[in-house]
This record gives sequence, C-alpha cells and structure tokens, in this order.
Amino acid sequence: MAYDVRPLKEAFTLRAEGEIAVVTFDIPNEKVNKFSTPVMMRLKEILEELRAGPYKAAVFFSGKSKIYIAGADIEEIKNLKTPESFDQAVKAGQEIMNMVEDLPMPVIAAVNGACVGGGCEFIMACDYRIASEDPSTRIGLPEIQLGIIPGFGGCVRMPRIIGLQAALDIILVGKTVPSKKAQKSGLIDRTVHPAILQEEAMKWARRLVSEGSGKRRKTFKAKGAVNVLLDGPLKFVVFKKAKETILKNTHGHYPAPLAALEVVRKTYGLSDREKALGIEREHFIECGMTDVSKNLIHVFYLTEMVKKQTGAKGDVKGRDVKRLGILGAGTMGGGIAYTAADKGIEVRMKDLNPDALSKGLKHASELWMKLVKRKSIDKYQYKQKMDLISTTTDYSGFGTLDLVVEAIVEDMGIKQKVIGETARNMRPDAIIATNTSSLSVTEMAKGHPRPEYFAGMHFFNPVNKMPLVEVIRGEKSSDETVATVFELSKKMGKMPVVVKDGPGFLVNRLLLPYMEEAAFMLQEGMSIDFVDKAYVRQFGMPMGPFALMDEVGLDVCLKVLKIFQKAYPDRVEIAPIMSALEKTGRLGKKNNKGFYHYSDDGRRGEVDQSVYQALGLSQPSNPHTAEECLERGLFAMVNECARALFDDKIVETPNEVDLAMIMGTGFPPFRGGLARYADSVGLANIVTKLEKYATERKAHRLQPADALRRARRFYE
Repeated sequence: MAYDVRPLKEAFTLRAEGEIAVVTFDIPNEKVNKFSTPVMMRLKEILEELRAGPYKAAVFFSGKSKIYIAGADIEEIKNLKTPESFDQAVKAGQEIMNMVEDLPMPVIAAVNGACVGGGCEFIMACDYRIASEDPSTRIGLPEIQLGIIPGFGGCVRMPRIIGLQAALDIILVGKTVPSKKAQKSGLIDRTVHPAILQEEAMKWARRLVSEGSGKRRKTFKAKGAVNVLLDGPLKFVVFKKAKETILKNTHGHYPAPLAALEVVRKTYGLSDREKALGIEREHFIECGMTDVSKNLIHVFYLTEMVKKQTGAKGDVKGRDVKRLGILGAGTMGGGIAYTAADKGIEVRMKDLNPDALSKGLKHASELWMKLVKRKSIDKYQYKQKMDLISTTTDYSGFGTLDLVVEAIVEDMGIKQKVIGETARNMRPDAIIATNTSSLSVTEMAKGHPRPEYFAGMHFFNPVNKMPLVEVIRGEKSSDETVATVFELSKKMGKMPVVVKDGPGFLVNRLLLPYMEEAAFMLQEGMSIDFVDKAYVRQFGMPMGPFALMDEVGLDVCLKVLKIFQKAYPDRVEIAPIMSALEKTGRLGKKNNKGFYHYSDDGRRGEVDQSVYQALGLSQPSNPHTAEECLERGLFAMVNECARALFDDKIVETPNEVDLAMIMGTGFPPFRGGLARYADSVGLANIVTKLEKYATERKAHRLQPADALRRARRFYE
C-alpha cells in the first residue's frame, strides 16, 4: 500500500495564548489519534514552528474525548518488509521525539484518554505530564503484544523517568496503567478531574513562564534502601530475575520481551542518547522482521475486525440490552451475571433453589472482592456492581427484561420446557439465548413459541477470564436476534464469533479431535506429563490436552464426544479409555479428581499417577516422539477445520477460526491462529503426515478429509 507522504495539515493546530503555544492533536474524520507518516510530518512542522517562535511554554492537548494518542499506525508497521524500511521509519520517529525533548521551552502534555505506545513515548519526551482521572485515561507501552518493542525511545526514557523495576514491569508485558497509578510511579506528575484538565494545564504553563522555570524534566531518583540498591549496584539482579520470569512465562516463544530487556540492560545509565536509541532501533528491527510479530499483528486485526462488525449482514443492528435475565445460578450463571453487571447491565438471576442463588451471588461477590483487594475498584464501586444483580425463584421481573441467557442443565427436554415457560413470561419481542456447549440450537428453538427470537450464546469457562462467545445462529434465528446477542457480547467485554448451528459448533468441534487423539496416545503408552509438556513448552499452548480435559470436565468431554460420534459415526472414534474413565468417578477439576491432582482451591498439581492403573493401563513407556504427539493432535484439528470451514460453512472465513481458537482455547497467539499456523506448515505437508499416521497407527480417524486435500491454503 502506498502512503501519502505529504504532511496532514489538519492533524495539528497551533494557536498562541500570550506566550504559551497551545497545540491540539485531532485527526479529522478519525475516531483516534495515531502517528502515521503524514501525521508525524505535520508534527515535525509544528515542532519547527515552536522552536523558531516566540513561545515561552507549550501545551499539547488532544481533540478526541477519550483518546490522547493511540500509538503508531499499525497498518504502516504491517507493511514494513525489509530491515531498511524498518530502520528508516523508526529513526524518523526517534528524531521527532528528540525534537520534542530538545525544544527550548518547557513542554506540558495534558493527557485525557488512552495514551499508549508512541503516545506514551511522546509524553515521556515532554518535560511535564498532567493527566485526567477519567477511567479512559490509561498510559503504557503495549508494543510487546504486537511482537515488537517500544521504538521511539520508550525503552530508553521510561527507566530513566520511573526507575528500572517499575519500567520493566510495564515494558516487558505491554502493560497500561490508570493515571493515578502512573502518578504514583512518577510517569505522570499530576492528576486532575477531567473537567479541569485544560484549565489546570494552562495554569501550570503560565506559572512556569512567570517563574522563569525552564526544562526541569522530572527524572527518577530511587527512594528507599532496596530501590537504591536495585537501581544501582544490584541492578544485575533485576535483569537476571526479569529474564528468568520471561522464559518461564513464554518458554522462549516470544522474542520481543527478551529484546526489550536487552535494550534496557545496554542503555540504562548510558549518557549517549544517539547510541542508546541506535541500540533500541536495532532490536526493534530484529523483532519487526519475525513471523511472531507478523502473526501477532494478524491477531490484532482480528480483534479490530470484531469491533467493526454487527454480527449480521447489511444494515441490521442489534438492540441495546439494558436488563438481562439469567436462568440457572451455577458456575456459568454466576459468571455471566458477574460479567454483565461489571459492565453496568442490570441482571435478574433465576433458579429454583435459593441456595444456588446464594452461591451465584457469592461467586460474583468473590470476583469483585479480588478487584477491591488489588485496589482496581473501591468498596463503593463493589456495592454499586453487586446492587445490579437481583435474584428470584419465579419469573417475577422477567416482563421487563430485554434478553435472557439460559444456563441450566444440558438436557434437551428440560431446556425446551424451560425456554417455553420463560418466553411466556417475557415480552413477545424479548430474546432468549442458550448457553449450551453441545446441544442443537435449532432443535432447542422448537421449545420457543417465536423461534426467530432465539439463538445460542456460548460462553467459555471461566466466564470472567475467557474472552470468546460463540453466537450460534439457529435455522430460524432472525438477523436482529443474532445482531443483538453479538452486540451484547461486545458490551460485556467479550469477543463474539457468529457460527452456524452444528455438532460442537466451532471450538468444541475442533478441540474434540485434539483431545480424542491425546486419549489414543495415552492408550498407546504415552504419559500424561510427556504429552502435556510437549504442547505447552514446545508448541506454546497454555495447557496440554489432558489438563484441558480436566478443566472442561471429563464427563462433559465424553458426553460431547458421544454427540459428535452420533453425528459423524463414519469417522469419529472414542478411545476405550474414555469409556473406562466414566466408571472411575473422575470429573476433573470440578471434583478435584482427574488426570491431575487438585488442591482444595482448585489449583492444578502433579499428574495423578494412579490414573494409569484406574484405566487398566501399564505404566507409560512413551513410545512416540514429541513431534508425533504434536502433529497428530494439531493436524487432527486442522483436518476438522477444513471440513467445518469448506464443507459445512460453520463460519465464513478462516479469520473467525483463528479468532475463536485464540480467544476460546488459548491457541498460541504468536502462531497467528490454527488456520494461519496450518498455512505456515503447508496443507499438502499436513495431508502427507496425516496419511502416514493413519497408516502406521491404523487410525481411520486421521485420514485427511477431502476438503483438506482440495485446499491449497486457508488464507488465499
């Protein structure tokens, strides 16, 4: 893509208030301010005007209500292909930040709204920083999440402003912090109510002028004996521990955190600014050229895609859900209630059992109390959120609800009956959505007198942590219903993906062959520990297939496998040990008894070695390589993906597959998603490997699907 190389004149305006220059950043016809090449060229012009003008101080404001500067233009980063192009772009950005830093007058950044990436680097080049206390004001350096590092001086300036440890805490995980926390660290000098930000910034500028105060940039000075040591003589301890933590958390799959750490290590205390920025630039280029960065940028675009979608084609828009009902106050119901109320939605939770309602409320309360303890919210906010949830054992209050999520027992007959009852107690145009993980939404809709107002809304457990919601379109679900469920999901802070009704929908359909293959490998003599560690350490999964089965529930896994086998009897096999597992009473994490040991608070421990004997297996001998373990499970998923995408059209594009697998299963983001990973391996190569394993292991289930054989790539 070619970019306009002319300065975007309208991006910045400069006016004088006496001896003070007031600069406003407001890109026309855009929701956010971001640093593109034309914008940076215009900023350079403004800086030259400031340097040559009569001004004694300068204040930088944003013209956007909830955005200060959202960083660099990701599209431009995406299109940089060579080391030379990276070097040119990053060097230009560094030079402009240096110009800000070198202005002859004091410069104040007046921050309201998101100030991240290049925006944070800009304000660190300013002399003083004042920020609003608005919740939208968050400041930080999230570049690591795109597989790159701060490149406009962020790795160099932040440690000098807030100290080594505090800077690494932000840089190495791509953290953003609210203004109050930023003030505590020294990243922000002052915080004020958003209504008086402009007034206070101008007062400050006038005071600097009247007092003749110059460029007294706030720099870090370690406080307390421990910080003095860690920032000085013992700083090598900080770097050593930071590296150990990175490797423990990433298993070396993400190069950017290690690169950022190396930049800080080499530049901290270095007086030569140009040399320091050169080191930062060199490491930025190395990261930007990696497949990991390209894949993480792909994931970024997947999440942006959802923000622009409505869940339906054309001009159909979803209704705004202000009052939400929940049927069933179990773990899922309580989690959904918490997630909705946390975003300001009124919740009415119904269950036949008052004790269950108490447990649902307790679950929500405990989640908010964790936030209170972390000082993310105060006790007043806790009470406000709790007050949004009311409970009932009947249908009182349901006549005023906009939408109800059904989260009761996974039994088709019971669900149909309850859905019919609920519909009769709601407005005729109110929507009901089922949270089923395995049952047919189309079949369930037969219980609703008006099936056009019925759809699926499949949350993943634990609801408060897992971002994905599968919005399931039944045969009779209306566009407006689907769009409403989609918009509600976004309002609840989730990533929705619209899927067609079908066994396992999308995520469970793709996960089942993966878990199924693990069960066969266990039967063939592989150890639980060996298989799970291969997926976590070598491939980058958050947990291996056996840990995942424990998390989902071993009873649920077997139940869904049986549903899947009934739907596709010609190709779905169930390993005999899965049937044997049913008789052991092991349910996984839910009863602290599965493939692993669990503590009373649900934390996973070591593998339960007694499981081999319980399943009638000999002690494992690990006859297969880690490569085979990974390929059989991963390629089985790819095989099913081809069927779901190309034959059954469960989703429309591989984008939805990748987003769903990352957000619903933790599929390693650095690999870009299942479909993008498959393309990187090569579909023809995967077909060959599946044929090999199908023959060697006498496994018909691993025969490549016709859809996979026909396809050249998932992404064309």
